[in-house]
Amino acid sequence: MGIIIDLDVVMAQRKMGLTELSQKVDITMANLSILKNNKAKAIRFSTLEALCRALDCQPGDIIRYEKD
Repeated sequence: MGIIIDLDVVMAQRKMGLTELSQKVDITMANLSILKNNKAKAIRFSTLEALCRALDCQPGDIIRYEKD
């Protein structure tokens, strides 16, 4: 499996929608959707930092590793 993005889980825990998060982190809804649906090939540390700030979480809450 590899790297898993649990952005949807954290968003649900915080009761935050895509539109609200997009506005808080200044990232397009399309790019957030790519992250949320685990389709991203990379993520910038600045984006990860903005997500953690907006969602009040740690990077490990959003990203995890699963062995194949």
